[in-house]
Amino acid sequence: MKSGHQKQSESSIRAWSYRIRSTNGHDRDRRQERKGGNVKFMQEINIIGKYLEEISKDSGKYVVGLNDTLKVLETGAVETLIVWENLDVTRETIIKHLNKEQEADQSNCRDPATNAELEIKAKMPLLEWLSNEYKKFGCNLEFVTNKSQEGSQFCRGFGGIGAILRYKLEVPDFDDLSDDY
Repeated sequence: MKSGHQKQSESSIRAWSYRIRSTNGHDRDRRQERKGGNVKFMQEINIIGKYLEEISKDSGKYVVGLNDTLKVLETGAVETLIVWENLDVTRETIIKHLNKEQEADQSNCRDPATNAELEIKAKMPLLEWLSNEYKKFGCNLEFVTNKSQEGSQFCRGFGGIGAILRYKLEVPDFDDLSDDY
């Protein structure tokens, strides 16, 4: 039979070793990371599933692609903005969003009417700009990966950016607006 002192000592050792493990974090963090990863993965599948459902219903409550998504974002109609976490697009203050190929084409940095070179006041990754500004548009921002089947379909098939809208909106109506985006 163990004395009270021995029981207290073993209890202290158990508590101490648990604290070490949890402060060190390896076991605990791995479990949480695995669990958190599954939650993020499921959230991604659900959000892209909702997006694809709107498209399959042809509800008009969705937008696809970079230019249309950014134009609709300005209207406040976007409920959920969905963006691939590795979207490689640059936002320039001249309000043109260019992929790497378009950025290399110098004609995109000239005024089409006068052929004068446009001054670029600021340049930043579109992902960074969206992360900083999405709340101003009153929407939710969801980053997705291409690691799930749904995420891969979203990236390859829809250009890695799109949105679920609050209400039906005819996107072709935006073709008449100036193409400042």
